[in-house]
Amino acid sequence: MKMLINGEFKSKEELFDVKNPYNNEIVDTVPIGDRGDVKLAISAANKAKKELNDFSSKKVSEGLYSAYESLKSEKKSLAKLITKETGKPIKDSIGEMERSVETLKFAAEEAKRIYGETVPLDAGIGGKGFFAFTQKIPLGVVAAITPFNYPVNLAIHKIAPAIAAKNTTILKPSLQAPLAAMRLVEIISQEFPDGVINTVTGFGGEIGDELTVNDDIDKISFTGSVATGLLISNRAGMKKITLELGGNDPLIVLEDADIEKSVKAAVLGSYLYSGQVCMAVKRIIVDEVIADEFIDLFVKETEKLKIGDPMDPKTDIGPLIDEDAAKMVEQSVVRSYKRGARLLTGGNRDGNFFEPTILDNITSDMDIVVNETFGPVSPIIRVNGVEEAISAANNSEFGLQAGVFTESLKNALKCANEIEAGSVFINKQSTFRTDNMPFGGFKMSGMGKEGVKYAVNDMTRSKLIAMNLR
Repeated sequence: MKMLINGEFKSKEELFDVKNPYNNEIVDTVPIGDRGDVKLAISAANKAKKELNDFSSKKVSEGLYSAYESLKSEKKSLAKLITKETGKPIKDSIGEMERSVETLKFAAEEAKRIYGETVPLDAGIGGKGFFAFTQKIPLGVVAAITPFNYPVNLAIHKIAPAIAAKNTTILKPSLQAPLAAMRLVEIISQEFPDGVINTVTGFGGEIGDELTVNDDIDKISFTGSVATGLLISNRAGMKKITLELGGNDPLIVLEDADIEKSVKAAVLGSYLYSGQVCMAVKRIIVDEVIADEFIDLFVKETEKLKIGDPMDPKTDIGPLIDEDAAKMVEQSVVRSYKRGARLLTGGNRDGNFFEPTILDNITSDMDIVVNETFGPVSPIIRVNGVEEAISAANNSEFGLQAGVFTESLKNALKCANEIEAGSVFINKQSTFRTDNMPFGGFKMSGMGKEGVKYAVNDMTRSKLIAMNLR
């Protein structure tokens, strides 16, 4: 597959093999671009700004609606491509495409809802006789940098709102899984002038860095690691940035929780795409009173999960993105044994696969819960009461999302108010997300919000226009 720059497909002599994590077969190749390719894409995006800005909001919306129809017609083939390049179970890839199609539709709708407001200048000294209002205008060029785990959905959450707000865009997808995202760009590009949307593939140290430091980029929207997010923040200068970084999301199960529902949530939250999800359940905080009952059922339900070929619709657990990722999870689990963790089920690695794993006797200072473990691991922390549960949940540098199971309205509201996270769900796990909700965390989980309406707002700037009528 080739890069798309200014409406033309470009390749390079040096290519990168995109491999299927299930069988290590080459799915396709993509060019390894360089700073020169980034500069070409930036130049194209800047030249296309005027043409896009001359579009009416109606025309932008219609273009996105047309892209939505095209994406909908290709969602099955793109789901298969996602599974091939990521190892994600096909049923989850289908779910990703369903959400991505809906997200593009949300963006088409939001393109017609970008409002300013009147400002009562006469509320201040000297403001009498003025009529003033604000106007939302595009930033210019938005750079989108995305990871491997949700290659289409995370790309569309950046690209579609940017175009809805009449910004031109450049996408740098993950080299590990760029193919479906590149096809997404091709689909959207058919509805807009050349240069409105571009892709550049290559290594983050070169492609990502050029997007970060180049003065002709107006905003960076990044999803990925904390380390890279901090680097972008330090090097971006005066650009606007949105950073969706790591998560270490807790699932709190209080004494009065519905055990069966909380176990179902723990399984769904811990093992979605083998735990390779920023908002996956990474810590399970259970009240001591019901811990044994919860754990017994949790182990039984976890052991029912089917590990295997991700193209099989019955498969629940596929491979991790590569063997290095699986080894990192294995090392983290082994280190927990040395600190006193007790293995209840799983714990074994086979190449790129790692079994769904439940660990008991976990304390909040263990590496496996201090750091984000990007794999199918469920560390259980036992606590006494809601105060201790909230304290354990907040004992993290991350604050993306959190789930709380309780039948007590008082405890639900207490957790909602006191847990330090961008979203707190009552009787639902942290992996819950609709694509129109504000999504983004606190602390080291990042800054800014996604969710189409909120992303559009972040991709515009407000201009005040005041008329002296006296």
